Amino acid sequence: MATQHTYRVIVRGKWDGLTPQSRTELLATMDDNDLARLRFTPEGTLAYDRALHSFSYRFVIVSDAADGEEMAAALAEDKAEQALRAAGLGYRELRSTVTDMDAMKINRKSR
Repeated sequence: MATQHTYRVIVRGKWDGLTPQSRTELLATMDDNDLARLRFTPEGTLAYDRALHSFSYRFVIVSDAADGEEMAAALAEDKAEQALRAAGLGYRELRSTVTDMDAMKINRKSR
């Protein structure tokens, strides 16, 4: 059985070709997607600013450690693309930042 790792992935992108209706809907739900409510979740949490220039999604991805961070990034980007397409929102320039939570070293203060 392969070792599973938990990854936190931030997928960033830019809005592209938003219709007036989609802009209105995004601005209407903006308070639901502000940075204070932003969490890493398996389904992803979307955040964006009022300018509607760029956005970010935060995902928790659990996958085989052997597949590495590249696979976690690809899985998260795929989830972001599916969610954006399902909502009818245009996007471009997706890029990801991945943190392997199981490989993080925690430095504790000495007493």
